[in-house]
Amino acid sequence: MSDRPAPPDLDEAALARGIRDGDSQVFEQVVRLYGPRLLSVTRRILRDEEAARDAVQDAFVSAYRSRKQFKADSRVSTWLHRIAVNAALMKLRSQRRKPETPIEGLLPEFTEDGHHADRFVAWTEPADVTVSRKETAESVRRAIDRLPESYRTVLLLRDIEGLDTEETAKMLKITPNAVKIRLHRARMALRALIAPSLQGAQP
Repeated sequence: MSDRPAPPDLDEAALARGIRDGDSQVFEQVVRLYGPRLLSVTRRILRDEEAARDAVQDAFVSAYRSRKQFKADSRVSTWLHRIAVNAALMKLRSQRRKPETPIEGLLPEFTEDGHHADRFVAWTEPADVTVSRKETAESVRRAIDRLPESYRTVLLLRDIEGLDTEETAKMLKITPNAVKIRLHRARMALRALIAPSLQGAQP
């Protein structure tokens, strides 16, 4: 361990320079500053504390190895976020998973004239905003966890983690069109699951 005193908190530009230079003390500060945020990200994807912590560790190792590719004008938080998401997805793919339950059973039903069979009050609030509301956060999280894995992951990456369609497709190794389809169906299923508890059905 180095005998040098720990550096003071650095600004974004200094962190970026330190990362590219491979400064071990800067990386220690990066781990301290961003570790908790990255753990929150990997927890959402993996839903397992030990696996989430392993993914964060993998992410920091990957970040160090790829430090030369980090662009100095990029935000450190954004760069690390993408690496952590990818590390969590890699771990998710390595896990032995049970066959998925079809999403059709969670989608809203429609009448012959195309209207919802269950007439819920319109719900237009984005998923990330709904999750942030204390009174509904837990019920929304439970509803998201009920989605089949391939749909849950797309919803998390697009609506919660803020990745765009192209990034999501690349990380999941599917086409952008498949991302759009899964996201649409995941949102519909989520709406059907949480609309009654949020607003109640119309008479």
